[in-house]
Amino acid sequence: MTREFDARADRYGRFYDEFEVGDIYRHWPGKTITESEDHLYCMLTMAGSPLHVDSHYANLEMPQGKNIVVGTYIYALLTGMSVADISGKAIVSLGVKELKHLLPVFHGDTIYASTEILEKRLSKSKEGQGIVSVKTSGINQNSELVCTFERAFLVPLHRTA
Repeated sequence: MTREFDARADRYGRFYDEFEVGDIYRHWPGKTITESEDHLYCMLTMAGSPLHVDSHYANLEMPQGKNIVVGTYIYALLTGMSVADISGKAIVSLGVKELKHLLPVFHGDTIYASTEILEKRLSKSKEGQGIVSVKTSGINQNSELVCTFERAFLVPLHRTA
């Protein structure tokens, strides 16, 4: 039996009913940060600080002697890494809180992400939908925690026939 393609049901992510508080999803694969993608992100977002794009400056002025990756790129990357497992079926993002950059990330570092389900509740205003709150964490190739944040999103309760 064939059925019509349903964009929401057939794409990645999970329905509200599939989340369990306390579950942890380890997102794969990791991502090695290149200098060129960091520079491109900086230029696209007008965040071209010498901390990120000027290696001579970094060599002279930064404690580690090298450029650090712009933090908003790390946040965006971790969010993106989690979409296939977590929020691919989201109807809307409801916000982010507790964004913390704990250690610098450098060109050549590899970032891995995981997400813990913190809370879920039925929406009071949107029938057939629920709110899921999660905490995403990023570690580097040395298993050092570099970034964490919490976010919430609205998802459908379950697949409709």
